[in-house]
Amino acid sequence: MGTNRLYNAIGLCQRAGKAKSGAFAAENAIRSGKAKLVLLEEGASEATKTHYEHLCAAHGVPLVLVETVGSAIGKDAHIVMAVTDPSFRDMIERAMRNTDEKRG
Repeated sequence: MGTNRLYNAIGLCQRAGKAKSGAFAAENAIRSGKAKLVLLEEGASEATKTHYEHLCAAHGVPLVLVETVGSAIGKDAHIVMAVTDPSFRDMIERAMRNTDEKRG
């Protein structure tokens, strides 16, 4: 149930227009200071993970690895998403904490 809440929150964020998905859009949001949280698929290559870790660290944006991004937003080819709204960031972080508590 907790996992569903997380992916529902991610999908809602995308549908509300409060996210930038895909590499180009996400990187622009990070560099412009609009990104509040970055979600990256766990299955991304090590080079991609390293790239986003450095980019997010340089711009002070939290980076979180999730099981899937693309299927949660209806764009299977997308592996990265930048959340641009602090309220949606908070919602996603709460859903992630709930998911972690249910696993443990």
